[in-house]
Amino acid sequence: MDDLARDQALIRALVDHTGLSPAAIAKKIGSAVTTIQRPYKGTAPSRLGIRTLEKLRAKFPDFSGWADDFGIDLSERSSVINIPMIDLRFGLGGSIMDEEVVEGQVETYPFPLPWLRHITKSDPSQLYWTTGQGDSMEPRISNGEIILIDRSQITPSFGDLYWAIAYGQMAMIKRLRPMPDGSVKILSDNPHVPPEIAYDGEMTVFGRVIAVVKTI
Repeated sequence: MDDLARDQALIRALVDHTGLSPAAIAKKIGSAVTTIQRPYKGTAPSRLGIRTLEKLRAKFPDFSGWADDFGIDLSERSSVINIPMIDLRFGLGGSIMDEEVVEGQVETYPFPLPWLRHITKSDPSQLYWTTGQGDSMEPRISNGEIILIDRSQITPSFGDLYWAIAYGQMAMIKRLRPMPDGSVKILSDNPHVPPEIAYDGEMTVFGRVIAVVKTI
């Protein structure tokens, strides 16, 4: 059962418990009718918000569904995770890496756990963030943008995903394309930056880029 299906099961169970319609439940907690009707019908575009869940629990405290029956964990939904920064000076073209990859730098940045869960189910202890430099990955990734890296994924078995790597004494973020001969093609999104080929032992994968926080 996925997250939206859990919300649907929760609301339907709450309707059965109360004997109220979705519209009446929404009125009880002072929310828009669609806030409850959409998950009830299975047409909600996103999960129930933490404030809506808190209102529902406060209004119907004797409903047994507030246990873990439907995967509803209010503490998890409202929490934030401090993700450590990796200052590798990743060059989005490539900049000299003056030291080895060091995990667990002292600087951390708080990320909402619900936001992270929309992106990845990986253990938060495997997540790191950094910022890139350069323009070789434009327009997908721009200079200075926050990049989220999943260290649990270090095997580029699918082509053209984005990876944080070390290659030729340089740290960079690139697309990787495994080749039939066992080599890996290192690709930039900027058409003016030529590709490179890494052979066995020439490249180290730090993790997969799973999110880029962009400014608009």
